[in-house]
Amino acid sequence: MQSRSFRTWCAIALLAVLAACSSLKLAYNNGDTLLYWWLDNYVDFDGDQRAEVKKDIDNLFRWHRKTQLQDYTQFLQRAQKQLQSNPSPADLRADYDDIRARTQALLVKAAPDIADLALSLKPEQLDQMEKKFEKNNVKFRKENMKGSRDDQNEFRYKKSMEQFELWFGTFTSEQKAIIRKASDARPLDNNIWFDERQRRQRNVLNLARKIVQEKPSREQATAQIQALIRDSFSRMDNSERKPFFDSYTNSTIELVHTVIRIATPEQKAHAQKRMQGWIGDFSTLAAEVK
Repeated sequence: MQSRSFRTWCAIALLAVLAACSSLKLAYNNGDTLLYWWLDNYVDFDGDQRAEVKKDIDNLFRWHRKTQLQDYTQFLQRAQKQLQSNPSPADLRADYDDIRARTQALLVKAAPDIADLALSLKPEQLDQMEKKFEKNNVKFRKENMKGSRDDQNEFRYKKSMEQFELWFGTFTSEQKAIIRKASDARPLDNNIWFDERQRRQRNVLNLARKIVQEKPSREQATAQIQALIRDSFSRMDNSERKPFFDSYTNSTIELVHTVIRIATPEQKAHAQKRMQGWIGDFSTLAAEVK
């Protein structure tokens, strides 16, 4: 397994690991262990891979501290300024489009490294990945598709509120009623999301198995992966479900705009303080490059 390819794969996974943690410095300083466990749950590394994987994760964190954390700081500083000026829905949509474009560009650029990783996998590891997908799907159905429409709206609202309260602190009953109305205004069809989820998983597994079985050249595998990445992003704009995707995106932007619009100065100060804390954490972590 080549170090460069695994570093790229880990960089993508790292964002998911850290996003689930509210204590950023604690999560980051233990991130090597957390990330290894996260990846091992999907791939089930064999004895020959473990030491090399841990070494690659170590290299990943040194690289990430050195090259990425200052950019995170600048992003948060821009977000602070935007919060002060009460962004419009158009501003938030521009942010969404920018993040989406940057994410696609990053993945397309990383495709050669992802190809190296795919070429190193074994069939039994792909079987383990499929089992992990299935396990995650059971969890998704249990959480998102349980009960009536009202139950599913309630679950979705509570998940959104966890994030809003993380940033803005406590909301009043009146504010919660406004946020709940904006949350419920989003189209609700978890069957669509589940179908799209399974579609992405099938595409990933099918391509990974094809690469493992056929052992194409690095250039050929890269082209195949880039095509899959572009297809995944363009699906929201070109599929038969485009009206649903557009409606959901626009209504979610309106939900975020509603929260910012009704937030009190104290709540905005809470968000500014949290962002400033993360800015400080990122700056400190970046300075700790070994």
